[in-house]
Amino acid sequence: MGKSRNVDALQAGLQLLVEQRIPKISNIFMLQSMMKCFGKDAPLSLKRKIEDRVLRELDHLTPLNAQNMFSALAAMNHCSILLLDASTNKIIESIHGFSFWQLIHVLKSCSILRYRNVALCSAIANYVTSHIYMWDTNQLVLLLSAFGGLRFRPVELMDILAEKVTSHPESLNLKYILGVLRVYSLLNHVPKCQNQEFLESLNGALNNYLTRISNVGLLKAVYSFCVLDYLPQPALSQLLQEDNLNELLKSDGLNKEQNEMMVHSVNVCLELDSPSFTKPATVFIKKPSSPLVSDLPEVQMALLKLLGDERMFQQNIQLPHDYNIDFEIKMDADRKKVLPVTEVDDPADAPDVQRVAVLCASPSAFCFGTRHPQGKLAMKMRHLKKLGYHVILVHYQEFKNLKKEEAIECLKGEIYSADAFPVSDVNLQDTI
Repeated sequence: MGKSRNVDALQAGLQLLVEQRIPKISNIFMLQSMMKCFGKDAPLSLKRKIEDRVLRELDHLTPLNAQNMFSALAAMNHCSILLLDASTNKIIESIHGFSFWQLIHVLKSCSILRYRNVALCSAIANYVTSHIYMWDTNQLVLLLSAFGGLRFRPVELMDILAEKVTSHPESLNLKYILGVLRVYSLLNHVPKCQNQEFLESLNGALNNYLTRISNVGLLKAVYSFCVLDYLPQPALSQLLQEDNLNELLKSDGLNKEQNEMMVHSVNVCLELDSPSFTKPATVFIKKPSSPLVSDLPEVQMALLKLLGDERMFQQNIQLPHDYNIDFEIKMDADRKKVLPVTEVDDPADAPDVQRVAVLCASPSAFCFGTRHPQGKLAMKMRHLKKLGYHVILVHYQEFKNLKKEEAIECLKGEIYSADAFPVSDVNLQDTI
């Protein structure tokens, strides 16, 4: 019904009636139906009253109730950790009884509610992996897309899907090709044994759709490939045609900003990952954004204690290609001695100087539950390395929780380490 005084009065009357009857309702399914009916526009007071009533009936929670609880809370846009945790435990106990679409709905509801539970995601991923024969390729893509919405990286499942795609790329239509590219680039996942074959198979599958793909879809595909350090030549050549670029960069609103960001990243990848590639003169060059001024007192203090003088490092460095560094340190070639920044003005004139970039990343820059950097951060690390930096990646939230002595020792071990780690092998031991 449309908004009017009569409708508002009717809704208010129904709300009062429901609030009076809630204490007498013990059926969880009925309570969940009410949650879906009232939806996200329900007053917070009503949401909490329904939540409290359901909490009293948790002893009667069934697996089906548990699955419905995610959908009901998502419909009401009410993140009740107590209800979600109880429902999670029930789902994990009965994981073998859930269908494909029930699992999808649970994961999508988690995304809506911003509820991230490692145990739940791992249980679903392990169940699907152990029963891989039950799922076709398209179902796996949908599941991984749902995991991508939570920034959760199920390594074994992604490796299995990569094998399927490599063996039978023709099984994917354009929608699923774009879905695979998006998830693997977002989560920065490449199969250990057949990375090149996997990307070449996706490239070959995409080539079959180049006459039918939209320019936006083409840009998203090329951008995802570039994040994964792969240049899809036919798709890239089509993207860089002047008419296609002009159409992408003339769109309005948020789409224009997103398109500019992706085209800029593609351009940077061409310059740094494949400098021999000949670009058309019309390729879009993004204007440098305003320098980011980051306030990272814990890291700054640890560096000051470790290096002894604030002249031994610089903060908030803006680089070409619109990259920025939180802290920069200059060292001798063997990375045994830190040099005052005033002694080396231009690293290009000092080949024996090793530049060290300290990047502080928030938890949202990592895959959920790990220290594995997501695609954009991994691409930045790769490019900084090609610009001559040794990269130190700091998980800032965890760093802040360290004692001062522990923080200093962590930075000391990273700064004076003899061997730099390869970006493609980043894992739990790769970041502070």
